[in-house]
Amino acid sequence: MNELERTGFSERLKTAALAREALLAKLRPKPTITAAQAPDRSAARAAELERVRAERRQAKAEKLQAAAESAEAARQADEAAAAASLDAKRGERKERKALTKAEQKAKRDQRYAARKARQ
Repeated sequence: MNELERTGFSERLKTAALAREALLAKLRPKPTITAAQAPDRSAARAAELERVRAERRQAKAEKLQAAAESAEAARQADEAAAAASLDAKRGERKERKALTKAEQKAKRDQRYAARKARQ
């Protein structure tokens, strides 16, 4: 076949080199079409991260507020119980004193009546 075309050795080498180049060109990566401006994912990711952090800060603040309110309510309940207990003790003491005064008056009246009865 080579003799029909009458190609020499250098011509065959040249043809083989061109064929190799064509094969290599098929395997080379094609240039990609790039968008005018790639979407900025890092900014979106940072915004999402900030939003999540803000939500967590808000939840933590609400949790701390609820804990503080429950502690305050417990403290007020304890104070109210202590005040009620103190009022009950004071009432009992006043009642005892009133009874004691009434008893003293009754004894005094009895002595007075006994003195009058002797005279």
